[in-house]
Amino acid sequence: MGNTRFILALILVVVLPNFEVSCSMKSSIDIKTDQLALLAIKAHVHSDLLTTNWSTATSICNWVGAACGSRHHRVIALDLFGVNLSGTIPPDMGNLSFVAFLDIGNNSFHGSLPIELANLHRLKYLILSNNNFNGRIPSWFGSFSITSKLEFECNNFVGVIPSSLCFLSKLEILSSDNNNLQGHIVDTDIKK
Repeated sequence: MGNTRFILALILVVVLPNFEVSCSMKSSIDIKTDQLALLAIKAHVHSDLLTTNWSTATSICNWVGAACGSRHHRVIALDLFGVNLSGTIPPDMGNLSFVAFLDIGNNSFHGSLPIELANLHRLKYLILSNNNFNGRIPSWFGSFSITSKLEFECNNFVGVIPSSLCFLSKLEILSSDNNNLQGHIVDTDIKK
């Protein structure tokens, strides 16, 4: 019995400190993932604001437009509305896995939206309005199951509106005007 207590005490002394270290390392890795995603955005846009403000010398939670949650210390909101950004959206933005609010409207973003944005499963608000995005409306917008506001008006999207938008059961606001879209959004669950 004495040896068992000694071994248990030894396990507690040796293993638990390592467990705590691995937990704190995981937290810093997660915030590092967010930092790398934001730095990728910075590298893909032309902006004096981001060049001077988004510096590794300060916490990303203090960067202009970024807000972190108090519980996980991860980026939960990115509000870059109308801050004169010009460039493309990098696939790395899809690594901001805790983002619930994303507003990059009223800038000069162009190109297509990377499929990696489909990884943003916590998105409640996605605002892409008043940019120069082009291509088709991504069908993966339908994977944003908790999104209540989706705005992509005043861009250069073309083609048919994807039926996957019918699966957005929480959607309250959809703004898609001033694009070159065709067709209708048809909800197949409507009772006649």
